[in-house]
Amino acid sequence: MNRTEIRASLALAAVYVLRMLGLFMVMPVLAILAVKYPDYSALMLGLAIGGYGLTQAILQIPMGVLSDKIGRKPVIVGGLLMFAIGSGVAATADSMLWIVIGRFLQGAGAIAGAIMALAGDVSREQQRPKVMAIIGIAIGFSFYIALLIGPVIADNYGLHGIFSITGILAILCIPLVIWVVPSAINYAPKGDTLPVLTDVKTLFFDPQLRRLNISVMLLHMMITVLFVQMPILLSALGWELDRHWQLYLPILAASVVGLVILMMLTRTMSQSAVIRLCILLLGAALLGLHFEHGTVLAVMGFGWLFFAGFNFLEASFPAMVSSIAPAGKKGSAMGIYASFQFLGAFLGGTLSGLASQYIGPQWVFVIAGGACGLWWLGLRKLGTSERLKRYTLKPDFTRYSAQTIGEQLATLEGVVDVTVVPDEGVVYIKAHGKQFEIDKAHVLVNG
Repeated sequence: MNRTEIRASLALAAVYVLRMLGLFMVMPVLAILAVKYPDYSALMLGLAIGGYGLTQAILQIPMGVLSDKIGRKPVIVGGLLMFAIGSGVAATADSMLWIVIGRFLQGAGAIAGAIMALAGDVSREQQRPKVMAIIGIAIGFSFYIALLIGPVIADNYGLHGIFSITGILAILCIPLVIWVVPSAINYAPKGDTLPVLTDVKTLFFDPQLRRLNISVMLLHMMITVLFVQMPILLSALGWELDRHWQLYLPILAASVVGLVILMMLTRTMSQSAVIRLCILLLGAALLGLHFEHGTVLAVMGFGWLFFAGFNFLEASFPAMVSSIAPAGKKGSAMGIYASFQFLGAFLGGTLSGLASQYIGPQWVFVIAGGACGLWWLGLRKLGTSERLKRYTLKPDFTRYSAQTIGEQLATLEGVVDVTVVPDEGVVYIKAHGKQFEIDKAHVLVNG
């Protein structure tokens, strides 16, 4: 990567880390600290934890489309300001109602699509996967850092402190976006970075993509359920909030070993089989936390099972969506995927709150474990995704028609899918990398 790409990837990764820290830090502490509010209820707690997910799910695609019309940076800056406003509302809240309102406002800063599109704009095609990978690693890193530092900050400064810090972090991101992130110099074709509204309906009903979208929704529903109940469970075992990180750290570290084991299993088992195994691990962990949580070691063991499966699924699903999505439609497919992902957080908080309030908190893990069983059954027809590469070509449309270009490229060895977009002046190709020869494709479309 050149200096511009390195600067862009690191700056955008920093924006993502600082913003996601704000969203994630509240998850392992809110269930303990929210009881002090006069209008506390289990349902309000669930909405406060998962509330940001609903507005994220609703606005994810529209904000991405808007960034294509008015520019990436204005949308990102506007989203950060909205996130900071929501943080301020939650920080000054004197009731659970205002905490919930603040969380919904935080979610309204839905800038994931605009950030990814800007990352594509400022990177060359051959370096774009590296830039995206750096940002993706940063997102995962922020989740684990938040679990460790959230309880410590909350113990010293309370919820007011956490929300104040998240608002400050969002404001600090704005100078990074304006002055550090390079302005777009390349302008990546939007089909593989941004959602296109005309594609959304078709992709929404694609059977394989639908299974993956529902899967990531359920996955984030489970992680949200876990973090509504886990802090309460640990506190009941005599562990004060400021010591929770001492349990999360070994669980997360050990889960990396579990992830490696699961990845090794893909050498002897199909990817879909390992995915279904991970769902069984999630279900077993959740049911285990219901039936046997009398000791810290038991909680840590079931936590390890959960995060081992969670890590594998969280890494596998987006890669499968990217591979399955038709050429030139990855942006739309990933936009729908992200919306389902955040919707899962909202459903997890709502489910946990409703179950705790009306049938008892002891049933939350049972319901979640049962949902894992239905999920497992629903993935019996999940296919294994092929490892395909994507290419973007800029043909000479003055010499050849779009139909001719598409027909000629489809004859090349290794080509699986071709999408010609004359309005963008590009052709998107999915192909087997070892069989496909890009030089032949250039000759065909440019003479």
